[in-house]
Amino acid sequence: MTSGLTRRLGTTDAVVVGLGAMIGAGVFAAFAPAAAAAGSWLPLALAIAGVVAYCNAISSARLAAIYPSSGGTYVYGRKRLGDLWGFLAGWGFVVGKTASCAAMALTFGAYVAPGHEKVFAVAAVAALTGLNLAGVQKSMSAARVIVAVVIAVLLAVVAAGLTAGATSGGGTVPADAWGVLRGAGLLFFAFAGYARIATLGEEVRDPQRTIPRAVPLALGVTLVLYALVAAAVLAVLGPARLAVSAAPLADTVIAAGASWLTGVVRVGAALAALGALLALILGVSRTTFAMARERHLPGALDAVSARHGVPHRAEVAVGLAVAALVVLVDLRGAIGFSSFGVLVYYAVANACALTLRRDEGAPRRPVPMVGLAGCLLLAVTLPRVSVLAGLAVFAVGALVWLAGRRSRSSRDRRPQG
Repeated sequence: MTSGLTRRLGTTDAVVVGLGAMIGAGVFAAFAPAAAAAGSWLPLALAIAGVVAYCNAISSARLAAIYPSSGGTYVYGRKRLGDLWGFLAGWGFVVGKTASCAAMALTFGAYVAPGHEKVFAVAAVAALTGLNLAGVQKSMSAARVIVAVVIAVLLAVVAAGLTAGATSGGGTVPADAWGVLRGAGLLFFAFAGYARIATLGEEVRDPQRTIPRAVPLALGVTLVLYALVAAAVLAVLGPARLAVSAAPLADTVIAAGASWLTGVVRVGAALAALGALLALILGVSRTTFAMARERHLPGALDAVSARHGVPHRAEVAVGLAVAALVVLVDLRGAIGFSSFGVLVYYAVANACALTLRRDEGAPRRPVPMVGLAGCLLLAVTLPRVSVLAGLAVFAVGALVWLAGRRSRSSRDRRPQG
């Protein structure tokens, strides 16, 4: 029989989880493809992504305060909209974020051992899965150190870029309204980390108070930091060089005349990727655990370690799936695919928030309405291959749900005794 998870995390811990997931993914992975789509309008794309993320954050925080259980929108969808919508939200989150884990692992490998990135990526997945198995408090201790170092590195890059002034030498990327929206959709990948706070709902102390405070705080800090980094990188590289850069922050400090910072930036990038990977594995395993508890995924994953109080089988399963994907995914393709899945996930969250009553802490109605419309709009503007792959994944998920429903109905109809 499954026992409950232990509530050990306070507000600071929850904020660190969100920062670790967002900062690592956004700064070192999403800016270049977003610049290729939005060109010099990258700041506008960032602002649009930030507005949609804010609406999603408010809706998610209000829902998480009411339903402080592992699983996030998987739980909210089932409670407010019905079993299918909750399942699809959980399915999209698990599949999309498993791909994000692989992308972050590959980012780490690329910075620490170019040419051997897959070996180091798999090693990172194994190490962080082991850390999570040792208990969520140990994960928080590591996350605090990683987040502090990465923020310091990013502020150093900002200082170098903004004090150097414009050195890009011209060059533009043609962009229209569709390109700006596509850039916003790709940048949304960078803001999706606050979902990790909600998916840890069963491990947060006083969730009705902690989660609504932690989610917007983590998002606000991240948005300010992203805006500063975007300003520095665009000032130094310009949109054309940024769009084709494999390591935009390293290229920025070199072009700004601060090449001595290159090694520091690479270490920061590797740590950021590790921080994002740590938080992602933590969140995906909790949603997997929640879905297994409801038998939407194999029931064998519905188990909590008696020693460490973590869903150890779900964590091992997620770690193995990520390691397998490492050999298959492409970093930029994974960003688009993950963005589609997470945008659908948050569209369901906003739809759930629209059903909240005033006495349940419902946000102002325009917030979930803008969030829902924004998620759907950004999803359809993503690269075609990402949209088609995402639709295929959700179609498979619907079939899995239908098959499971028929199986449960058959069991229910069997004579007892």
